Amino acid sequence: MKDLMTKGAALGTILALLVLSFSWVYAEAPKTAGPKVNINTASQAELEGLPGIGPKIAEQIVQFRTQNGNFKKIEEIMKVKGIGEKLFNQLKDLIAVSAEVK
Repeated sequence: MKDLMTKGAALGTILALLVLSFSWVYAEAPKTAGPKVNINTASQAELEGLPGIGPKIAEQIVQFRTQNGNFKKIEEIMKVKGIGEKLFNQLKDLIAVSAEVK
């Protein structure tokens, strides 16, 4: 009986390791795949699709560019209230100021 339990535990461990080794297959694809979001032309809904950007900040981005003109570089998005360096670092690989395609 003890031998059967040991074999069961070993089999369980092997199975768990096997499942974990293939977990990367099911991981969500990073949002960096595909074209970047042009912050000069994106709609509020498109901006809300970016991580950390909700309706309020998306609206502030649209208002900012309406009042100040297009962003010349992506770093200028930090001039928008609510977007600091931490959020910018999450966005920088996902946004563009022209029709850049990854």
